[in-house]
Amino acid sequence: MRSLAYVAISVQLFVGLQCQSLPAKVKKCHYGDGKCLVESANALLRNFPKGIPEVNLKPFNVLPVRDWLLVNDSQVGGAWYFFELLNQINYGFENTTITEIRGFDKDPTATRIEIHGKIPRLVYKGDYLAKGRMLWFVDINSHGTSESDFLNFRFDLTLKVRIEYRNNKRYLKIYELVPNIRLDRWIMWLDNFFPDNEDLTIAINNLFNRNWVEFWNELEPGILSLFETVFLSLFEDLFEKVPYDDLFLADEDSK
Repeated sequence: MRSLAYVAISVQLFVGLQCQSLPAKVKKCHYGDGKCLVESANALLRNFPKGIPEVNLKPFNVLPVRDWLLVNDSQVGGAWYFFELLNQINYGFENTTITEIRGFDKDPTATRIEIHGKIPRLVYKGDYLAKGRMLWFVDINSHGTSESDFLNFRFDLTLKVRIEYRNNKRYLKIYELVPNIRLDRWIMWLDNFFPDNEDLTIAINNLFNRNWVEFWNELEPGILSLFETVFLSLFEDLFEKVPYDDLFLADEDSK
């Protein structure tokens, strides 16, 4: 009998650890109520910039970003480039304003899920590693600190999801997230780009910032892939921890 009690207690503890609920102060909405979801999401962003540890919602005022290989040309010929971002930290998500949410119906797989928003300033700080050859005679072999400022950053996210059942609860699983990004300005600074020539380092940074649109157009696929991982990291842990139906009001609830 005692062994059976231990088993029952262990099962209850396991289920409790695997199935968490949002704090009561987080406003819940009815399924598919886009207006309410926008209000609730913006209140969460304002009130919980350091995340909600009990449901695995990560801090979004300071967000670590995985190392990312942005450019990796074949190292042949007179011009090639390798550029990797390392130890990056993202600042600014706490100032996000969600402008529209679509989907999140009772059957979340029945309609497309969209999240639209804007951030006045999104900043990446960290390290970089650069190698390459320019114009057949300038070799690049540098590493140092980097900083990127994305000004008036707007994003549209499209999510494809499926449902997983655990402990008789429905959990949301994202299998595709497609970001679309627009911005007014990209400012980047790479310190120590030419270690032995500070004037040339300043010149190459100024060249980049004068022609940032061309660089953005060239690098956009890699940047979008990086932001895909960033947005996924914000959502995945929450959806993994909290049952989908616990995020919303029951049909009979009025508030």
